[in-house]
Amino acid sequence: MNPMRSIVAATFHTSSYSAQATPAQWSVDSIRTGVIAKKKGMTSIWSETGVRMPVTVLQLEDVIVTDVRTEEKHGYTALQVGCSPKKEKNVPKPMIEHFKTLGVELRQKLYEFKVSKDAVLPIGTELTAEHFVTGQYVDVTAPSIGKGFAGVMKRWNFKGLPASHGVSLTHRSGGSTGQRKWPSKVFKGKKMAGRLGGESVTVQSLKVIKIDPAMNLVYVKGSVPGFDDQFVKIKDAVKLRGDKLFPKESIPPPFPTISK
Repeated sequence: MNPMRSIVAATFHTSSYSAQATPAQWSVDSIRTGVIAKKKGMTSIWSETGVRMPVTVLQLEDVIVTDVRTEEKHGYTALQVGCSPKKEKNVPKPMIEHFKTLGVELRQKLYEFKVSKDAVLPIGTELTAEHFVTGQYVDVTAPSIGKGFAGVMKRWNFKGLPASHGVSLTHRSGGSTGQRKWPSKVFKGKKMAGRLGGESVTVQSLKVIKIDPAMNLVYVKGSVPGFDDQFVKIKDAVKLRGDKLFPKESIPPPFPTISK
């Protein structure tokens, strides 16, 4: 989406919602907000039995709730979350006015997370790594690393043409892409050479191995899309519920978020 278009859209979606944080009862149908983090890289952690686990380190930087979407005004319930402070000289005026109206500081990155009505948080609420618990599962979304224009062998795992006599300079080509007189066209969706990567990718059901409250770090088992220092979205796994999403000893989880 065009950045300027999203800025203007954010300005017109400004909400005057100013509810106070109230204790809520968590249920299996509750949907908590997600957070924005930065991918810091990968490392290894050893379990108590000596099993080595590859983990990705994700760091939260001054993540706060910047706006609220309500069913009455916007037609759905969601929270707009921002992270990483930004200097005013680097921000367009519409965005500056947007944040002034909300009464919060400027943020580099904004995302929306749909939530249930019982999980709505007031504007300005801080979200930390303790929003998640060790042993739970999360979905992580981020743009994949862009690899530029790629051929069919790299992009779609084609085997290529025979590497034998009689095949000249076309070993890695895609081969035929259409038929003859009918239909006289290449069907949409045909696997051909083109741009590879740079698309939003979600890795589902990654286990949270460790939480570091002091450094605001979340360690998740496995790999996460994107390059180092890439902004990523973390939220509770959508395919798991109840004691399959959270460990039994951590139920109920911090709801709507960890209370300070």
